[in-house]
Formats: sequence, structure tokens, C-alpha cells
Amino acid sequence: MFGRCLTRLRPIRNVRICFLSKTEPCYCCLSQEQDPAAAKTCPFVSLNTIKSLHTAIAYFCSCQPQKELRMRQLNFDNQALKCLPFDPSDDVKTQRPVPNACFSKAQPTPVENPVMVAYSSSALALLGLSVEDIETNEAVEYFSGNKIMKGSEPAAHCYCGYQFGLFSGQLGDGAAMYLGEVINDKSERWEIQLKGAGLTPFSRGADGRKVLRSSIREFLCSEAFHYLGIPTTRAGTCITSDSTVVRDIFYSGNPIHEKCTIVLRIAPTFLRFGSFEIFKEEDDLTKRSGPSTGNKELLFQLLDYSVKSFYPEIWSEHQNDKQQMYLNFYKEIVKRTAKLVAAWQCVGWCHGVLNTDNMSILGLTVDYGPFGFMDRFNDDFICNSSDGEGRYSYSKQPEICKWNCRKLAEDIQEAVPLDKTLPELENIFDKTFNDEYFGMMKKKLGFQKDHKELNNIVKDLLKTMSSTGADFTNTFRFLSKLAVPGGEGNGLDEALEYLVSNCSTIEELKADCQLRVNSRDFNLILAIAQTNPDILTQLGPEVRKVFKELERIENARKLADRSQEEKEQSDKTEWKAWLEQYLQLLQTEASEEDDLEGFCKKRVHLMNSVNPRYYIVPIVSSYNHECFSMIDFNINILQF
Repeated sequence: MFGRCLTRLRPIRNVRICFLSKTEPCYCCLSQEQDPAAAKTCPFVSLNTIKSLHTAIAYFCSCQPQKELRMRQLNFDNQALKCLPFDPSDDVKTQRPVPNACFSKAQPTPVENPVMVAYSSSALALLGLSVEDIETNEAVEYFSGNKIMKGSEPAAHCYCGYQFGLFSGQLGDGAAMYLGEVINDKSERWEIQLKGAGLTPFSRGADGRKVLRSSIREFLCSEAFHYLGIPTTRAGTCITSDSTVVRDIFYSGNPIHEKCTIVLRIAPTFLRFGSFEIFKEEDDLTKRSGPSTGNKELLFQLLDYSVKSFYPEIWSEHQNDKQQMYLNFYKEIVKRTAKLVAAWQCVGWCHGVLNTDNMSILGLTVDYGPFGFMDRFNDDFICNSSDGEGRYSYSKQPEICKWNCRKLAEDIQEAVPLDKTLPELENIFDKTFNDEYFGMMKKKLGFQKDHKELNNIVKDLLKTMSSTGADFTNTFRFLSKLAVPGGEGNGLDEALEYLVSNCSTIEELKADCQLRVNSRDFNLILAIAQTNPDILTQLGPEVRKVFKELERIENARKLADRSQEEKEQSDKTEWKAWLEQYLQLLQTEASEEDDLEGFCKKRVHLMNSVNPRYYIVPIVSSYNHECFSMIDFNINILQF
């Protein structure tokens, strides 16, 4: 039998274990050929002492010499802690303000019986770790926080944030811990974090833990984004345990015990917009301030560290002109942020919590929380159930990211005045977003040349998808199967049949038109609107909810007497009009090519490289929780 040790104690290769009889000794060798003569004198255990094949493999593994595990030799060089001020307090658990410091000490809280759920071999390779290094009990102990690696210095980062548009004061790493920075064999520097490792001074009354369902979601989406080419932090491992915390999944008053789970996160840095908000003076609205208000020296220290470490080309070019250096630093963040949100829009993804503390200074997707991929296209798609106002809806993500960039400009205005940063924001963000968005849409639709009609083609497609309730991901994926005139593939009739079958039913659209607010409150506000509309201006976000509900009521009225057959016929008419427009532009492009077959193959390859076949459905249910709880992760380990 060949393979790896099922106990995950030590990796083995090219191992054969033979049982000659019930009384004869077992024979183990590292070659693939048996030696019967040697078997008779085998010094190892006999079958009588081995209760199972599982035990035999484990016993054999313990007899083999093992190479030194690489994770014991990771090259830590924790520059962030050397270059930025560190809170001197040894109190690693108590919630408290942390003034004039970027980090405070932290200590992971051990968990009971940790076990590997999943790991990403490509992410761990960034640290110089192999599969053999990871499939060990020692790796589980280190990456669950039960043991600390040599050279690691656990810490929690201090930052602030605007949450749902309001300044919240000090936030910080309440459930994440910096372990250190690893230099790999290519001289690349990677910061590693444990998310869900327990209390820190920033836990804000919570327990510093994450659970299995949310941790698996973060692990999967981090790695999915990496392979989709969307800038992201990486997920190295996901480890669960027998330790539990209490969570009320639906906020229904029915809490349950869930397994404590820890994710190893990897990125060049986890610094964020909120890192620069610790200097903010008292906010006029919330009356909260940053813990390091007025500390200009620390602001410049943090700026210099960020530019020198993560934008070295800007540092080298502008060392003698600090203001220009900081301005270029800001401009680059704006560009990367605009490109990032364009990538999200192109795969129909919503972050859900686009607070300033969840925005990376490197333009990476960070902090996967209540994210969601759209099913059917809906510009107003909201993935976060607590976002009743729709501030972070799909269509508003570009606007919110730009708003967050404006807040970053305000954060660093002591170093670069707003009259320099804000004009650059206006000049850069929208243009960068549009160029990136339509550039990616060009690939998603399989165009290999620029066309002035592209913008209208895209807008008409999204309009058709919205009105027919078409599935976002499946629609783009299917279009690669559509035949270019004169080429092979699905014809217009087959395409129409598929696209119409992929649209929402009339019943699904009617269900979407149901009231989403308390009917009593809605009727009260509606009565006020009819008698004294001026009062509505004083009701804030509630007014927008009313208008949304009125829109749903109007849509429900239009759908009331409509049959499924009528909807399908209408959908077919809309899709036919768009497909004819799309095929005409494809034919124009194909007519300029000498090799039509080669053109078609290149088109399909291009489209399939940017249009995912699958996406993650964030099912949150008690059934989902029970399914995860029944899996034995000692045997079932996900490898990516």
C-alpha cells in the first residue's frame, strides 16, 4: 500500500506494508519490491500486535528518520515591530485604549484538540513550506496558536475606522494576531496572521474567536480570488478544534455552540486605511477620536514605513521631497483601490462591510465577512443582512471605495494638504475604474480588439440581465459557447433557449417584491408622506427605505396579472435583441481575421479565463452548521 500516513503524523512516500499471515511478522520496506527472505527475519512488529492498518502505518512512520521541519527554521524579520512604536503594556487580554502605538502585545489562546480542515499548498509555498511540512501535528499546533514558532512575535495592530459612514474610534485587531514577517528563499517578505486566535486589547467585548462556517468561507474565497486574478490576502490553513463559543446565527434568541476555528492569513502587509485614522481628532458627529490624536511624529513615521516597505520605487524617487512622495503614495493607493473594486464588479461580488478599516493600502481584498456573489443580476444586491440602508450594495461599491479614499486623504492631510490629494482623487479614481471595468468586460465578452460600441453593449447586457432576472455568472460563462457567425458552437435559437431558461420565474420576481420593512412602520411613514412630505427630510435613512418599498409595490403591481408564459416570451424578445447586437460586433471582429478557427479558440480561452464556472454560495443555516460538525477532519482534509 502506498500513500501518506492517515494520522497526519509524518508524511511517507513509496511505502509498502505487507501482512504475510496472522502469525508471521509484517514486512515494511521503502522500495516497491518485496523481499520474502527479508520478511522472515523482519525485526518489526507482528500482525498480532497491530489492531488495524491505520495503526500499522502510524507505527511504521514512527520508525523512520525525519528531516527537520521547515517551519522550525522560518526566517522571521519583524520589521513592522522594529520600525513602528509598540505598546509597552504586558496586558494582552484586557480591552483598553492603546495610545501612541501601532501595535500591542498579544498571545494566542490555546484550543482543545486542533485539527486541520484545509490548507492551500500554493499559499504556504510563499513561506517556503511544503506539503510534508504542513501535514504534521506540529503544523497544526503552530497554526492554531497552541505553539509559537521561533522568531514569531505575536501582536495586535491598532487602527480606527468609519463603520457605515460613522467614525467609530479605536477598533484594532480584535480577532486577528500578527505573528511576524517571514523572508522566503526568494527574499520576499510575507506577514502572517492568525484570525480567530483569541482575545487581544482590541476585542471590544467579544471573545476574539471565529467559527468553522465563517472561517471556511474566508479560506475558500481568499484562494478563489487569487486564482481569479483578483488582488487578495491569502489563506494558508484553516484549523478547527473541540473548543467552542456561543453564537446566535440568525439573531433569533436561539444560540448554539460552534467550534473555534483559526485561519492563517498571508499578505505583504495588513495595514489599512484605518491605520492612519488613529490620529483623528474628535469627530463632530460621534464625538469619538483616535487614540493617538495630534501625534504628528507618529503619522510621519507610519507614512515613511509604509512607503519605504511597500512602495520602494516611490521612496527611491522622492526621498528629497517628502510631500511629493506622500502624494504619489496616495495616488497609487487610489489607483489600486479603483482597480480592485472594478474586479469585484466584474464577478458580481459584494464585500458587505466596506468600512475604512477593511480597506488595504495595497489594494487587496481583505477581511472576508458577510460577502456574497450575486445569483441573478441585481444592481441593488445586498449581501449583509445588517445593511438595511444598502450603503454597501453592489452598485454602490465604487462610490463607497472612492468615499473611503477621500477619508484617507483627510487622515494624512498633515503630510499632504487636501488641495493636492482631492483633485488627484477626482482625476484618478473614476477614469481608472472605468478603464479597468470595461477592459475586463471586454475580455468577459470575448472581444480581442477595442470597439467604441463596447460600453453600450455592456450596459444593454446588464439591463437585459436585470429585467429578465438572469444569473450573472452562468450568463457570462455560457456566452463563450455561442458560435461566432461562420464558426462552431451554439446557434441563436439554442442560445435563446438556454438564456431564457436561466432567468428568474415570475413567482421568484413576485417574491422579490414583498415588503421588507415592518408593514405598520411603512404605512405610518407613507401616511406622513401624503399629508406632510416636508417631515420626510427629518427621517434620514428611513425615507430611502420607503421609496424602495414603493418601487417594489409598483413592480408587484406590474407583475400581478402576468403569466410565466408571457414572461418567457418577453425574456426571449429582450435576449434576442441583445444577442443580435452582440453577434454583429463579433462578426465584424472575426471578419478581419484570416484564421477563423484560431480566432474562435482564442476567444473561448480568453472568456473562460475570466468567467468563473463556479462561485461560493454563502449558505448560513443550522443544517449547514450540523453538516460541518459531522465531518471528521482527521481523515477529510481539503487541499488546494
